[in-house]
Amino acid sequence: MQKRIIAIGGGEIKKKTTLEIDRYIASLAKEHAGENRANALFIGTASHDSMPYFNSFRKTYTSVFDIKAEVALIVYGEMDKQKIADKIDKADCIYIGGGDTLFMLEKWKEFGLDKLIIDAYNNGKIICGLSAGAICWFKDMYTDYEIMRGESADYVLKKGLGILDGCMCPHFDDREQDFLEALKKGDIKSCYCVENNSAIEFVDGKFTKSISSGGKAYFITYDGENIAKKEI
Repeated sequence: MQKRIIAIGGGEIKKKTTLEIDRYIASLAKEHAGENRANALFIGTASHDSMPYFNSFRKTYTSVFDIKAEVALIVYGEMDKQKIADKIDKADCIYIGGGDTLFMLEKWKEFGLDKLIIDAYNNGKIICGLSAGAICWFKDMYTDYEIMRGESADYVLKKGLGILDGCMCPHFDDREQDFLEALKKGDIKSCYCVENNSAIEFVDGKFTKSISSGGKAYFITYDGENIAKKEI
């Protein structure tokens, strides 16, 4: 049974800028569902369970791809753990929305949702996510956590769930200069750097390919003297 994660660097699902990536995800969900109608579960913890965000997701996955869209809500106590576990059990695909990464991980740990999602991943359900929902799977995350909270003007390196080795930087087309400066400080030796409207796929923990809806993805390394930027 393959374990698959698709990490999307950024984009606007409402404006359908990630549509080609979503099309690929939808095809995998349908393959997983077999003869049944595919089911996609949206988890918007990072956006504080924004319902407009879920509605945008549903308009793409249901209206465009004819996939049943469900939502898991944990921020305001609307759903208990068993209800969400049942939703995860029925899902072919779990999509994690963007927003505040550290808030999301804190809430997941408090609720126990991190373990439910990791179990789903290990059981072969397709896991995908955008921005916060992409970087959380990696050992290290290059995030705007402190900027979002008004604590500093700098991007920072934070620990993720560690399901995937290495580091990921989302929104790379917006953050390249800042990231390259951070690289020179020596805290990061290598990183997957993914632009808006681009995604990278991992199967059984190994990078397999990038998927583009207009953006590009790179693997960047630093040896202490030179920066090597390779499109992947």
